[in-house]
Amino acid sequence: MLDMRYMRKNSSEVKQRLENRGVNPETIDELLELDQKRRDLIQKVESLKAQRNEVSDKIAFAKRQKEDASEAILQMKQVGADIKSLDNEQTLLDEQVREIAAHLPNMAASDVPVGPDESANVEQRKWVPEEYGSRPHALEEASWVKAHYEIGENLGILDFERGAKVSGARFLYYVGDGARLERAVYNFMLDEHRQEGYTEMITPIVVNDSAMFGTGQYPKFQDDAYRVEGLNQTYIPTAEVPLTNYYSGEELPSEDLPIKFTALSPSFRKEAGSAGKDTRGLIRLHQFNKVEMVKFTKPEDSYEELEKMTLDAENILQKLNLPYHVIVLSTGDMGFSAAKTYDIEVWMPQQNVYREISSVSNTEDFQARRMHITYRDADNKLQLVHTLNGSGLAVGRTVAAILENYQNEDGSVTIPEVLRPYLGGQEKLEPTPHH
Repeated sequence: MLDMRYMRKNSSEVKQRLENRGVNPETIDELLELDQKRRDLIQKVESLKAQRNEVSDKIAFAKRQKEDASEAILQMKQVGADIKSLDNEQTLLDEQVREIAAHLPNMAASDVPVGPDESANVEQRKWVPEEYGSRPHALEEASWVKAHYEIGENLGILDFERGAKVSGARFLYYVGDGARLERAVYNFMLDEHRQEGYTEMITPIVVNDSAMFGTGQYPKFQDDAYRVEGLNQTYIPTAEVPLTNYYSGEELPSEDLPIKFTALSPSFRKEAGSAGKDTRGLIRLHQFNKVEMVKFTKPEDSYEELEKMTLDAENILQKLNLPYHVIVLSTGDMGFSAAKTYDIEVWMPQQNVYREISSVSNTEDFQARRMHITYRDADNKLQLVHTLNGSGLAVGRTVAAILENYQNEDGSVTIPEVLRPYLGGQEKLEPTPHH
């Protein structure tokens, strides 16, 4: 949620910054007009209530003096009816203001590139393993390079066909070494994050509507969520939701900040509107595992913490020796709650392209305002914390990147060195007989 007081005082700046995010300036005019009406109404109601108190005193006085108070009583009834009608009008205005405000995205930070979509994103840096030498990527010339889903099917470790039979499109079974590889990947990630000072959590995977509102998924993206029928509950699209809502409605001790959480969880997404996109393989599933990072910080520290969190995600890829680059998203490509986002994209040799594997965002106080998460500053004033979140990393996409970048001409896949201890020292994935 945006700060209404800030919007009132800086309406033209807010209109410009939100127009960069695709919001029609007229929407802001409408919101501020409704807000003004609502505030005028509150003043009217206050003065009528004062009048009612005055009349009520008059009636009491008249009764004590045994005087006729019928006129004052009539007046009192009229004032009461006026208050009731204005209260109803105010409730309606409150709802209209809330409805518009709830659909407004966060304002982008001043250094975010302005643009309509991903075409305006800007590359920040690239990383390639040293042994690649001058080549930007291994395997780019090789004619035998296969897609991760072909490799997985040939090795008998990914079963999309039976996943579709049992659950529908975009579900799969990880089989044997596939399941072990996925587990090795997320255990490695969690261990790395724990060493970076994140507290490991296991969260609920079903949350209520107010939690989805708190992080900004509701009301705007309700169509993309898996709802629990008959209950105001949703299967989480990311562990960001339960992790960030952990402190909703609470005041945090300022000496504890920053607070850092990490969690592995399944994530559920309908992927509405992504028909035809990455329909094969592990890139865009309805259910996938993700290791999430979340931070609660003081406002003055949040951008430094954003850089650190991005490095925490990059660290995983560097230790896995997977080439990647980091881009800063433009105003038109950022998520609803974000003020600034870095996407980390890993190299996928078969498609000859970088694919998103992590998104790391500072939402400033946008989520904290929706969730009422506060702390006291040096002057003992109550302030909103800043919240940050990032994937560290999407597990299935990491498995996909390993299969493609570590594939060998004979169909086997070399296991990255850092994962071997998690796999009992195994060095390769080799084809196994199909069941």
